[in-house]
Amino acid sequence: QVQLVESGGGLVQAGGSLRLSCAASGRTFSSYSMGWFRRAPGKEREFVARIAWNGGTYYAESVKGRFTISRDNAKNTAYLQMNALEPEDTAIYYCATPQGIIVPGSNERLYDYWGQGTQVTVSS
Repeated sequence: QVQLVESGGGLVQAGGSLRLSCAASGRTFSSYSMGWFRRAPGKEREFVARIAWNGGTYYAESVKGRFTISRDNAKNTAYLQMNALEPEDTAIYYCATPQGIIVPGSNERLYDYWGQGTQVTVSS
């Protein structure tokens, strides 16, 4: 059973930074892509970033240049470093991973396993 557990959310002022972690268990972490999504109040869940099993990265335009996705296969953990945070980044952040060994893009339907989410609040 694949399990994903996010941590690292919190309250931060605009311009600040946070690093989210996603600890995975239940299968060989290094073989699978990992993604981050977010859901802002009153909005649909949206794609943030993805790191493929081979390290390739892909970002939403809204976070490009501010956020960095990475992974530590030895620790079975994916990260999302968020810098220059804006109030518009306030959301619940979720990590996700596909069932198969694929390199998914931004389509959330390609991701089969999801964490419970961690709240990020950016004050102005």
